[in-house]
Amino acid sequence: MVNRITGESTSALSQALLRLASIDPIDLCHEAKVETCKATRDLRRCSGSVHRVLVSCDHAALCDECIQRCELCPICRTPFPKRGDELPLRLYDECIEAGLIPEKQDGKLRNSENGDNQQIADVQRLYSLFDVALENNLVTLICHYVTDVCMNEIAVSSDPVIAFLLDEKVVIDWCRWTFTSLSKDLQVKYNYTVNEMKGESNFFLRILSKLAGLSKVLEVLESSFRVPVSALLQDLNHLHDSILKTKQHLEIMVWCITHQFLTNMSSRHPGMTSWKSSFAERKSAANKQAWPDSMNQILKSNEQCTSSLFIEDALKNLDSAQEYTDYDEAVCSLMKGEHNSYKFHGMTGSYPFENIRTAVDLLFLQGSSDLVVAKQAIFLYYVFDCYWAIPSEDMRHIVEDFAVAFKISRHSLLESYIFFLLDDSSDLALKEAISLLPEIASPDIHPKIARVLLERQNPDAALMALRCSGLDWGVAAASPEEAITAVRTWVECGLLTEAFMYQRKICEKVKTKNPMDLHDKETNYCHDWLLWLEALVTEICCLCIRRNLVDRMIELPWNSDEEKHLHKALLEYATIDPSSNAGSLLVVFYLQRYRYTEAYEVDSKLQALEDNMLSESCDEVLACKVRSTSHWRKRIVDQSVHLLPDVAQQKLKNNGGVSAVTQNESPSAKTDVKPVQQPLLGSVLFKDPRVQLHSNSHPRR
Repeated sequence: MVNRITGESTSALSQALLRLASIDPIDLCHEAKVETCKATRDLRRCSGSVHRVLVSCDHAALCDECIQRCELCPICRTPFPKRGDELPLRLYDECIEAGLIPEKQDGKLRNSENGDNQQIADVQRLYSLFDVALENNLVTLICHYVTDVCMNEIAVSSDPVIAFLLDEKVVIDWCRWTFTSLSKDLQVKYNYTVNEMKGESNFFLRILSKLAGLSKVLEVLESSFRVPVSALLQDLNHLHDSILKTKQHLEIMVWCITHQFLTNMSSRHPGMTSWKSSFAERKSAANKQAWPDSMNQILKSNEQCTSSLFIEDALKNLDSAQEYTDYDEAVCSLMKGEHNSYKFHGMTGSYPFENIRTAVDLLFLQGSSDLVVAKQAIFLYYVFDCYWAIPSEDMRHIVEDFAVAFKISRHSLLESYIFFLLDDSSDLALKEAISLLPEIASPDIHPKIARVLLERQNPDAALMALRCSGLDWGVAAASPEEAITAVRTWVECGLLTEAFMYQRKICEKVKTKNPMDLHDKETNYCHDWLLWLEALVTEICCLCIRRNLVDRMIELPWNSDEEKHLHKALLEYATIDPSSNAGSLLVVFYLQRYRYTEAYEVDSKLQALEDNMLSESCDEVLACKVRSTSHWRKRIVDQSVHLLPDVAQQKLKNNGGVSAVTQNESPSAKTDVKPVQQPLLGSVLFKDPRVQLHSNSHPRR
């Protein structure tokens, strides 16, 4: 007996779902509308509730009582069978009988079917049919209702109730109402303990399915808007973003519940105080290793030269996205706790997160849903940071399961791991990061990896990362910071010619590029190729001075625009340290190009600087070195000046050696006269050991 009843219920359920799946979308609003009996009784209309459809004409015109006593349809006067039990139920009533719509819910609607609440009852009945479709994976029916009915200009009705149900706002309101209801259900379940939530896994999977269905409906609604900017569309986008964030958060929660929030694994940090202290040490170490920002120096910015960790950059991006995201009470209600640290310091100030639940709430319920990949990477970073010291087998199982659950590629997995290793200040972490670097070598490699490796004194690994990213020859439109990193890498590896060719190529590219196509559209300095030129040439000069490569640098074929910054950099360094060979090699630079006037003027400046230093210095060894270099340089310059015409020599003597080439003006690229004693100059310039710089390291070519 029980089996027979169960079979009948299953059959009724299947028939109701089959009818719902095969119904024409425009008939949904007719099925949802409350119909009253059209028969007359005692000279008045009956107005009873209609539950069945007349087979002969498909009109819902008679109540169950009037069906027994009437023979004709009151609308079209067509005869119908006498037995009312043989007449099919309306779709809404069939769903109630099959148990798809709770009878308690229908009872509430019947109580509100009188007077002004009639329209509300019709809308709620349509919502009930949408709920049945959403619950049973018939979301395509709702999507077709949007495209074929709501957005169809031909679908109109003179009935005000039907006309209202044809509006897309009804579907949007249903999505919002359903999402609010699902959020409240989730909020209750999220307050359970871990073991209790583990027992609700089927409930969470059903909610995930419904959220995915709502997302599909909203995608169809968004694509149907013809006006790209409107208040209704913005409201729709905000609702869609909230649903996606809730779905993404629930997916992570399901994974964490499955693994019991990793409570069975011990953290490598004794406590939060120790973890925060370790994180502060990492930031301090990164700031100490940071190289100066050449662009800020050129722009005379007061910003302090600091280096940020990978995790700080990622969290700042989320904070920036949060500024353009509207507050959603339904989404924020899913958070557990107050999260005061986030309220006062943002996402960046909240790291390291107190626990995994806090990390999941802050990452996946804040910011834009479009950043889900970045949020997953940050979550992986957090897991690495918390449990990296445990045995590798346990860690591998957790990470691989996470990658499979969220379809994360091995490249992205290793990239997050390398970010964590490079943020760690220990040599062991750096060594492991370098060993894994070839596995993520691709044009998509993060450009900051090369800079961090360079700051950690690993130019070879930085060069490999640079070549993999495609920035070594300006394949990608690099930002000024990335271009400076490329130049630094070339010079640190001893590849001076490559650095020179790179800066020239990237400057030409920026010069001919449309400013709107450049990497950083918010900063005006990125649009000025002359600033790029100044930054890159100055960087090459400073690095060559530091690595004693100035003698090789001055042999490169610099043009007039580049010479200006080379002149400025070497002369400024000679002004700071007159005992260095930078100024003397600047003189050699002009002599090699037979520009004796500029050489004489630079030498005059250097003589004044050296005399001033000798008058104040008490170091006899240093003074002897400076006098020897000055005497040698003056002898070479005097020999070169004698090659000038008498008029030019007299003009130099009358000017008293005052330089006509200032630091802010480009030196003339023209030679004074044609060279007449090239062998003499060549033998003198490169045989004196006091000009040749002997580097401690042997740069590789």
